[in-house]
Amino acid sequence: MTDDLELKQAEGQQYPQETTDRDMAAGNYLNTAILLGILFIAIVFRFHKITLPLVDGFSWREISTAMMADNFQQRSWNIFFPELSWTGPGPSYQGREFQIVSYLTALLYQLFGWHDWFGRMVAASFGLVTVFSLHRLTALCWDEMRAHAAALAYALMPAAIMIDSSFLPDPAMLALVTLGVWLFAKYWAGGSGWLLPLATVSFSLGVLSKPPGIAAGAVIFYLMVCWILEKKRKQATWVFLSGLLSLAIIGAYFSWAIYLGRSYPPFHVAGSGGYIWDYGFWTYVRDRFYFKSVWNTSVLWFYGYPFMVLLAVGLWMPASLAEDPKQRTLSAIPYVWLAAALIIYLAAAGEITSNVWNLHIFHVPVAMFCGRGALLLATLASRTILTPAVVLRSICIVALTLAWSTLPLVRTMKKPIAMNGKLLGEELARLAQPGDLVVAIAPEVGDPVAVYYSRARGWVFPPGGGDAEWSKFVADDATAIAQLEELRAQGADLFGVAKNATDKQDLLFVEHHDGVVDYLDKTATKLVDSADLLIYRITRP
Repeated sequence: MTDDLELKQAEGQQYPQETTDRDMAAGNYLNTAILLGILFIAIVFRFHKITLPLVDGFSWREISTAMMADNFQQRSWNIFFPELSWTGPGPSYQGREFQIVSYLTALLYQLFGWHDWFGRMVAASFGLVTVFSLHRLTALCWDEMRAHAAALAYALMPAAIMIDSSFLPDPAMLALVTLGVWLFAKYWAGGSGWLLPLATVSFSLGVLSKPPGIAAGAVIFYLMVCWILEKKRKQATWVFLSGLLSLAIIGAYFSWAIYLGRSYPPFHVAGSGGYIWDYGFWTYVRDRFYFKSVWNTSVLWFYGYPFMVLLAVGLWMPASLAEDPKQRTLSAIPYVWLAAALIIYLAAAGEITSNVWNLHIFHVPVAMFCGRGALLLATLASRTILTPAVVLRSICIVALTLAWSTLPLVRTMKKPIAMNGKLLGEELARLAQPGDLVVAIAPEVGDPVAVYYSRARGWVFPPGGGDAEWSKFVADDATAIAQLEELRAQGADLFGVAKNATDKQDLLFVEHHDGVVDYLDKTATKLVDSADLLIYRITRP
C-alpha cells in the first residue's frame, strides 16, 4: 500500500516535468519554423529579379566590383591585386577593400562561365547570413519574439533588400561582422571557448570586406569592459589579445591597399576622400553633417515613412530592464552598435552620403529597433501575443510597410537607369576585334558600365581616376580632342557614346562637344549612328 502511494507521488512529480519539456520542445520547433519562414521571405525579396543586369541605381559601384571579379578570373588570381578595366590596358591596380564578394564570384565564373548576375547571387547569399545572425543576436540580447520581429524587419527593409541584392562588398561586410558579434556575445554569455577564435575570424573578414564594419567592434569592446569591471581579467585578456590580432591584420591589409593604390595608375584608393579631416570640421558643421541628405535618402529611397516610424517607436519607448545582470548587459548591445555607427557617420558623412550603401552598417541596430517598435505597436497593452487584436495589428503593420515602403522603394532603386550604357557596351563588344581597346561614355558620365559590357579593356571619357575628375566634361573641344588623341596614342581602337550621355553639370555630350563629334567624323570611321548610340573606329595616325 505504501509502495503504491509512493509510486503515484513519483508519477505526479514526473508529469509536470515531462509537460514542461514537451512545451519547450514545441516552442523551439515553432521558433525554428518562424525563423525559416522569415528566411524564405528574405530569399523571395533578395532573389527576385536576381538576373537584372548591373544597370540599377548602384550601377557605377557594382561595375567596379564586377570588373575586379573579371580580372581575377581572366588575368590573375592574386586577391591582393584587385584590378579594374576602365583605365586602359593596365595593369590598373587600385587600393580596395579585401575582395571577398568579387573573388567568390570569379570562382563561379571559372566553374560555370560568365554571368553578370553571379555577383548579385553571392551578395544575396551573404544577406541571408545577416538575417540568421541578426535573429540569433537579437534573441540573445532580448528574446525570441523580438528576434522574429527584428529579422522580419530586416528581411523587408528596402535598403537592406537593395544592398543585399547588389554586386557590392557591403553584404559580406554586414553578414560577417554580425556573425562575429553574435558568436562573441554567445561566448561572453558562457558559450564554448571555440567561439572566440571563430568570432575573431568572422569579424576581421567583415571589416576587411568594408571598413565601416569596424563600428560593430564597439560591441565586443563594450562586453570586454564589462568583464574587466566584473574582475574577469583572464577572459578579458584573451579578448584583448584577439582584438589586437584582428586590428593588426586589418591595419596591415589596408596599409597595403593604400600603397597599391598610390603605386599604379590611375593612383586611386577607394573611399579616400570626404572625411571630416579632409573637408574640415567647420565645413561639416556648416553643412550640418549632411543630415538633410541622409533624411532625404531615408524617407525617399532607403526606408520610407513606415520604417522610420517603427524606428522612432523602438528607440523612444524605454526598454524594461531584465533582473539578471548578464541579460541587462546583453540588452544594451543594439544601443552600443547604433552609437558606434553614428560616430563613424559623423567622421565620414561626406563619403557615406556620396556612397549611400555605406549606411548598411546601421541596418542591424535599425532592424532591431524597427522590430521592437513593430512589436510594441502590435501588442500595445496586451500581455498575450496571440490574441486576435494583436494578430490583426501585426498584419496591418506588415501590409503597410510592404505597400508604402518595401515594394515601391525597391522598385525605384532597381530601375534600369544605365540600360543605354549596357546597350552601348554590347554594341562595342559586337564590333570589337580581339585585343581592341575601347573608349566609352555612358549615359551617366564616368560610369564604366559600357566598358564592362564591351568585355574589353579601355577608358571612360573623359579619362579619370585618382585626383582627376571624370564625371564632368572639360570646358572646350580643344582640350577634349587632345585627351582623345592621347588615348589614340595609347592604343584606343573604338570610341562609343550614348547620345543621352550627360555629365554632373547636366551638359549633353553631343551638344557640348559637337566639335569633338565633327573631329571624329573627319578622322575616324563611323560604324554606328542610331537614335541612341554613336560609335567610331579610331583611325591610326
